[in-house]
Amino acid sequence: MLPSIEQRLAKELAVKLTQILSTVQLLDEGATVPFIARYRKEATGGLDDVQLRLLEERLHSLRELEKRRLAIISAIEKQNKMTPELLDAITHTEDKAHLEDLYLPYRKKRRTKAQMAHEAGLQALADSLLNNPRLNPETEAAKYLKAPFTTEEGDNPGVADAAAASGRRAAYPDGTFRRTGAVTPGSA
Repeated sequence: MLPSIEQRLAKELAVKLTQILSTVQLLDEGATVPFIARYRKEATGGLDDVQLRLLEERLHSLRELEKRRLAIISAIEKQNKMTPELLDAITHTEDKAHLEDLYLPYRKKRRTKAQMAHEAGLQALADSLLNNPRLNPETEAAKYLKAPFTTEEGDNPGVADAAAASGRRAAYPDGTFRRTGAVTPGSA
């Protein structure tokens, strides 16, 4: 396990741990760096404003790293994919980029259009088009399309349903939308 944030700060800034502890307490209580530099020099052991500013920035950075570390550990454990080696690597990394690299294989992926097409069974279409560049993509794709259909509401039931759900259908009392499935300026 890594040393505490305060211990790491003391080592990085080459100051005493008591100076770090008192300064962190002041910062956590809401004191600003200029206030601490001017009026709390005795509490910080004489740290100057440059050291205080660096301490404040590193404190924030290290706290964010620890928060992210805990979130990553939790996410991987929820997937039941945590191993002792992975936990050790996550626990001992001191770099946010390396931490994210460790998490990358376990991060939830966004569904891309390619994934959705694959799930819809279009992999065979893609393979045939890639294997034979002379094929016409529109002709080949037509083999995979469903035939159009009509309903009592017209040719665009999805649009009609969406309009009905949003209350826009009432805006066309003359039935234009119901008859044509199209919204045109002046039909309202």
